[in-house]
Amino acid sequence: MKIIPGAVWGLIPAGGGSNSIPTINLTPFIGRPLLDFQVLAAKGSGSLTRLLCSTDHQGIADRCATLGVEVHPRPVHLGAEDTPVMAVIEDLLQNLYAHEGAVAECVALLQPASPFLLAEHIQWTVDALLADPGAGSAQTVVLCPHNHHASEQRVIQDGQVDFRFPDGRANPQNKQTRAKHYLFGNLLVFRSLAALEQQTPFAKPSRPVEIPFAQGFDLDAPDDIKLGQALLAAGLAKLQNS
Repeated sequence: MKIIPGAVWGLIPAGGGSNSIPTINLTPFIGRPLLDFQVLAAKGSGSLTRLLCSTDHQGIADRCATLGVEVHPRPVHLGAEDTPVMAVIEDLLQNLYAHEGAVAECVALLQPASPFLLAEHIQWTVDALLADPGAGSAQTVVLCPHNHHASEQRVIQDGQVDFRFPDGRANPQNKQTRAKHYLFGNLLVFRSLAALEQQTPFAKPSRPVEIPFAQGFDLDAPDDIKLGQALLAAGLAKLQNS
Protein backbone atom coordinates (compact mmCIF):
# COMPACT_ATOMS: atom_id res chain seq x y z
CA MET A 1 0.00 0.00 0.00
CA LYS A 2 1.43 3.37 -1.04
CA ILE A 3 1.75 5.92 1.75
CA ILE A 4 1.69 9.73 1.58
CA PRO A 5 4.62 10.62 3.87
CA GLY A 6 3.80 13.11 6.62
CA ALA A 7 0.10 13.28 5.73
CA VAL A 8 -2.35 12.97 8.62
CA TRP A 9 -6.06 12.40 7.98
CA GLY A 10 -8.81 12.72 10.55
CA LEU A 11 -11.40 9.93 10.70
CA ILE A 12 -14.69 10.28 12.57
CA PRO A 13 -16.29 6.82 12.99
CA ALA A 14 -19.95 7.77 13.44
CA GLY A 15 -22.37 4.91 13.00
CA GLY A 16 -26.11 5.46 13.35
CA GLY A 17 -26.76 2.60 15.78
CA SER A 18 -26.52 2.95 19.55
CA ASN A 19 -28.27 1.14 22.38
CA SER A 20 -27.28 3.56 25.15
CA ILE A 21 -28.38 6.81 23.48
CA PRO A 22 -30.26 6.62 20.15
CA THR A 23 -28.25 8.33 17.39
CA ILE A 24 -25.70 9.38 19.99
CA ASN A 25 -23.50 11.20 17.49
CA LEU A 26 -26.27 13.76 16.83
CA THR A 27 -27.30 14.10 20.48
CA PRO A 28 -27.48 17.79 21.50
CA PHE A 29 -24.76 18.84 23.95
CA ILE A 30 -24.44 22.47 25.02
CA GLY A 31 -26.58 23.49 22.06
CA ARG A 32 -24.79 21.55 19.32
CA PRO A 33 -24.79 17.96 18.03
CA LEU A 34 -22.09 15.94 19.77
CA LEU A 35 -20.41 15.30 16.43
CA ASP A 36 -19.64 19.00 15.99
CA PHE A 37 -16.98 19.19 18.69
CA GLN A 38 -14.66 16.72 16.95
CA VAL A 39 -14.95 18.74 13.76
CA LEU A 40 -14.23 22.02 15.56
CA ALA A 41 -11.12 20.57 17.21
CA ALA A 42 -9.92 18.97 13.97
CA LYS A 43 -10.28 22.16 11.97
CA GLY A 44 -8.71 24.22 14.72
CA SER A 45 -5.61 22.06 15.03
CA GLY A 46 -4.12 22.66 11.59
CA SER A 47 -2.58 19.18 11.84
CA LEU A 48 -4.95 17.29 9.56
CA THR A 49 -4.75 17.43 5.78
CA ARG A 50 -8.14 15.77 5.29
CA LEU A 51 -11.20 15.15 7.44
CA LEU A 52 -13.49 12.18 6.78
CA CYS A 53 -16.50 10.59 8.45
CA SER A 54 -17.39 6.93 8.03
CA THR A 55 -21.14 6.53 8.56
CA ASP A 56 -24.17 4.49 7.58
CA HIS A 57 -26.66 7.15 8.75
CA GLN A 58 -28.12 9.77 6.44
CA GLY A 59 -28.66 12.31 9.21
CA ILE A 60 -25.01 12.09 10.22
CA ALA A 61 -23.94 12.34 6.58
CA ASP A 62 -26.08 15.46 6.16
CA ARG A 63 -24.59 17.06 9.28
CA CYS A 64 -21.07 16.31 8.05
CA ALA A 65 -21.86 17.93 4.71
CA THR A 66 -23.03 21.04 6.57
CA LEU A 67 -19.77 21.10 8.52
CA GLY A 68 -17.62 20.56 5.44
CA VAL A 69 -16.58 17.03 6.34
CA GLU A 70 -16.02 14.45 3.61
CA VAL A 71 -18.42 11.53 3.98
CA HIS A 72 -17.33 7.93 3.36
CA PRO A 73 -20.41 5.67 3.15
CA ARG A 74 -20.08 2.71 5.48
CA PRO A 75 -21.11 -0.72 4.10
CA VAL A 76 -24.24 -2.25 5.60
CA HIS A 77 -22.32 -5.15 7.13
CA LEU A 78 -20.28 -2.69 9.20
CA GLY A 79 -23.33 -0.90 10.58
CA ALA A 80 -23.85 -2.89 13.80
CA GLU A 81 -23.11 -1.17 17.11
CA ASP A 82 -20.60 -3.87 18.04
CA THR A 83 -18.66 -3.57 14.78
CA PRO A 84 -14.94 -3.34 15.66
CA VAL A 85 -13.55 0.08 14.85
CA MET A 86 -10.60 -1.62 13.15
CA ALA A 87 -12.99 -3.09 10.57
CA VAL A 88 -14.25 0.43 9.81
CA ILE A 89 -10.70 1.75 9.54
CA GLU A 90 -9.60 -1.07 7.25
CA ASP A 91 -12.63 -0.61 5.01
CA LEU A 92 -11.94 3.10 4.62
CA LEU A 93 -8.20 2.76 3.99
CA GLN A 94 -8.57 -0.09 1.51
CA ASN A 95 -11.35 1.71 -0.33
CA LEU A 96 -9.46 4.99 -0.59
CA TYR A 97 -6.31 3.18 -1.66
CA ALA A 98 -8.22 1.36 -4.41
CA HIS A 99 -9.70 4.61 -5.72
CA GLU A 100 -6.85 7.05 -5.13
CA GLY A 101 -3.70 4.92 -5.11
CA ALA A 102 -2.34 6.10 -1.75
CA VAL A 103 -3.35 6.78 1.87
CA ALA A 104 -2.03 9.06 4.58
CA GLU A 105 0.90 7.96 6.69
CA CYS A 106 -1.15 8.62 9.83
CA VAL A 107 -4.80 8.75 10.83
CA ALA A 108 -6.31 10.54 13.82
CA LEU A 109 -9.31 8.67 15.22
CA LEU A 110 -11.81 11.33 16.31
CA GLN A 111 -14.50 9.84 18.53
CA PRO A 112 -17.71 11.90 18.88
CA ALA A 113 -18.34 10.58 22.40
CA SER A 114 -15.35 12.64 23.59
CA PRO A 115 -16.67 16.23 23.37
CA PHE A 116 -13.78 17.81 25.27
CA LEU A 117 -11.19 17.08 22.60
CA LEU A 118 -9.21 20.26 21.94
CA ALA A 119 -7.17 21.36 18.92
CA GLU A 120 -3.98 21.27 20.98
CA HIS A 121 -4.62 17.63 21.94
CA ILE A 122 -4.60 16.75 18.26
CA GLN A 123 -1.46 18.79 17.64
CA TRP A 124 0.41 17.29 20.60
CA THR A 125 -0.53 13.72 19.70
CA VAL A 126 0.28 14.08 16.01
CA ASP A 127 3.62 15.67 16.91
CA ALA A 128 4.42 12.85 19.34
CA LEU A 129 3.82 10.21 16.69
CA LEU A 130 5.64 11.95 13.85
CA ALA A 131 8.61 12.63 16.14
CA ASP A 132 9.11 8.88 16.62
CA PRO A 133 9.44 7.02 13.29
CA GLY A 134 9.40 3.69 15.13
CA ALA A 135 6.10 4.28 16.91
CA GLY A 136 2.89 2.67 15.66
CA SER A 137 0.59 5.11 17.40
CA ALA A 138 0.26 7.88 19.97
CA GLN A 139 -2.63 8.41 22.36
CA THR A 140 -3.82 10.82 24.98
CA VAL A 141 -4.03 9.40 28.50
CA VAL A 142 -5.36 10.58 31.85
CA LEU A 143 -4.14 9.64 35.30
CA CYS A 144 -6.25 6.89 36.85
CA PRO A 145 -8.10 8.05 40.00
CA HIS A 146 -7.09 6.40 43.26
CA ASN A 147 -10.32 4.43 43.66
CA HIS A 148 -10.13 3.16 40.04
CA HIS A 149 -6.57 1.86 40.43
CA ALA A 150 -6.02 -1.83 39.63
CA SER A 151 -5.18 -2.54 43.28
CA GLU A 152 -8.62 -1.20 44.30
CA GLN A 153 -10.71 -3.02 41.69
CA ARG A 154 -13.13 -5.74 42.80
CA VAL A 155 -14.85 -8.68 41.15
CA ILE A 156 -18.07 -10.40 42.22
CA GLN A 157 -18.24 -14.18 41.86
CA ASP A 158 -20.89 -16.47 43.33
CA GLY A 159 -22.32 -13.57 45.28
CA GLN A 160 -18.99 -12.76 46.93
CA VAL A 161 -16.86 -9.67 46.39
CA ASP A 162 -13.07 -9.87 46.31
CA PHE A 163 -10.14 -7.88 45.02
CA ARG A 164 -9.47 -8.41 41.34
CA PHE A 165 -5.73 -8.74 41.97
CA PRO A 166 -5.47 -10.15 45.52
CA ASP A 167 -1.76 -10.95 45.16
CA GLY A 168 -1.09 -7.25 44.72
CA ARG A 169 -2.63 -6.57 48.13
CA ALA A 170 -0.02 -8.63 49.97
CA ASN A 171 2.24 -5.59 50.26
CA PRO A 172 -0.22 -2.69 50.23
CA GLN A 173 1.03 0.76 49.24
CA ASN A 174 -0.58 4.10 49.80
CA LYS A 175 -1.71 6.17 46.85
CA GLN A 176 1.43 8.32 47.00
CA THR A 177 3.84 5.42 46.50
CA ARG A 178 1.95 2.96 44.29
CA ALA A 179 2.73 2.79 40.58
CA LYS A 180 0.76 5.24 38.46
CA HIS A 181 -1.90 3.80 36.20
CA TYR A 182 -3.51 5.59 33.27
CA LEU A 183 -6.78 5.50 31.34
CA PHE A 184 -7.39 6.28 27.70
CA GLY A 185 -7.94 9.99 27.13
CA ASN A 186 -9.78 11.31 24.11
CA LEU A 187 -7.63 10.76 21.02
CA LEU A 188 -5.68 8.10 19.14
CA VAL A 189 -3.40 8.76 16.18
CA PHE A 190 -1.94 5.74 14.39
CA ARG A 191 0.27 4.92 11.44
CA SER A 192 -1.85 3.36 8.70
CA LEU A 193 0.51 0.52 7.84
CA ALA A 194 1.17 -0.36 11.48
CA ALA A 195 -2.56 -0.53 12.24
CA LEU A 196 -3.24 -2.74 9.22
CA GLU A 197 -0.32 -5.03 10.00
CA GLN A 198 -1.16 -5.37 13.70
CA GLN A 199 -4.94 -5.28 13.13
CA THR A 200 -5.45 -2.69 15.83
CA PRO A 201 -5.44 1.12 15.79
CA PHE A 202 -3.56 0.96 19.10
CA ALA A 203 -0.50 -0.12 17.15
CA LYS A 204 2.61 -0.73 19.23
CA PRO A 205 4.74 0.90 20.37
CA SER A 206 2.37 3.68 21.38
CA ARG A 207 3.48 7.09 22.64
CA PRO A 208 1.59 8.67 25.59
CA VAL A 209 0.37 12.27 25.74
CA GLU A 210 -1.05 13.11 29.16
CA ILE A 211 -4.01 15.51 29.35
CA PRO A 212 -6.12 16.75 32.30
CA PHE A 213 -8.44 14.09 33.70
CA ALA A 214 -11.74 15.84 32.94
CA GLN A 215 -10.78 16.42 29.29
CA GLY A 216 -10.82 12.65 28.78
CA PHE A 217 -14.53 12.50 29.64
CA ASP A 218 -16.49 10.01 27.52
CA LEU A 219 -20.23 10.43 26.98
CA ASP A 220 -21.81 7.00 26.85
CA ALA A 221 -25.12 7.03 28.78
CA PRO A 222 -28.01 9.51 29.15
CA ASP A 223 -26.84 10.72 32.57
CA ASP A 224 -23.42 11.49 31.07
CA ILE A 225 -24.95 14.50 29.33
CA LYS A 226 -25.67 16.06 32.72
CA LEU A 227 -22.26 15.03 34.01
CA GLY A 228 -20.51 16.67 31.06
CA GLN A 229 -22.52 19.83 31.58
CA ALA A 230 -21.56 19.81 35.26
CA LEU A 231 -17.85 19.51 34.42
CA LEU A 232 -18.15 22.54 32.17
CA ALA A 233 -20.12 24.55 34.72
CA ALA A 234 -17.52 23.80 37.39
CA GLY A 235 -14.70 24.92 35.13
CA LEU A 236 -13.08 21.48 35.24
CA ALA A 237 -13.27 20.97 31.47
CA LYS A 238 -13.52 23.12 28.39
CA LEU A 239 -14.82 22.81 24.85
CA GLN A 240 -13.11 23.71 21.61
CA ASN A 241 -14.11 27.23 20.62
CA SER A 242 -16.35 27.46 17.56
